[in-house]
Amino acid sequence: MPFLKQSRQIEPPWKEWDRKAQKSGIRHTVYSVNGDQYTGEWLDNKKHGKGTQLWKSTGALYDGDWKFGMRNGFGTYSVPDPVTREYKKLYSGEWKNDKRHGYGTNFYSDNEYYEGEWAKDKRHGWGRMYYEDGMIYEGEWSEDSHGGQGMLRLVNENRYEGSWKNGKKHGHGKFFYLDRGQLYEGVWVEDIPKCGTITDFGREGAPAPTVYPIPKVELANPIAVLQEAESIFLSDQE
Repeated sequence: MPFLKQSRQIEPPWKEWDRKAQKSGIRHTVYSVNGDQYTGEWLDNKKHGKGTQLWKSTGALYDGDWKFGMRNGFGTYSVPDPVTREYKKLYSGEWKNDKRHGYGTNFYSDNEYYEGEWAKDKRHGWGRMYYEDGMIYEGEWSEDSHGGQGMLRLVNENRYEGSWKNGKKHGHGKFFYLDRGQLYEGVWVEDIPKCGTITDFGREGAPAPTVYPIPKVELANPIAVLQEAESIFLSDQE
């Protein structure tokens, strides 16, 4: 009876090449076809762990944590200055699924920046914004706008404290006119004061007080009148 020799199973060369090409652990700089480059840790052929990514088209640089190919954890995103070519930090903080998420600081210019909470690349939660013109907002944010309770301080030190919606003063709030020593307290609708009371507030020490003090209200029941007006404006916004 003839003996049939079993043929050897030869593995195709490409499988060995593919195994060698798989990236896991720390690797030297890996270049993409478009010129992007990444230096750092890998897992299952994806950026995972600590690493630095450089995008050739923009020159932008990210240095920080990665998770399965996306920026996750803490990291810093910088871009080159168009004149000096030195790197300027744009964002430093937490990331999730390749977006700013958690607590971080974003620099819009040398004199304008935001520090606080983010959600899916938008300012959301508590945060403080320093504006180019010197204004400062501190409080709650919603979908990249002032939303909730917050305080806005103007350059002349006057300030608003109260409710916000879609980036505008909306609801109950107080506006301190420190330059003339007066306080407005009442209801706002889309940045416009609708009804409330205005009283002298440190008028004697104000830098530019009004010529005459605010006269006494002569209504029989001013509180009831104010409450009725507030309920009308607030109900219209529901």
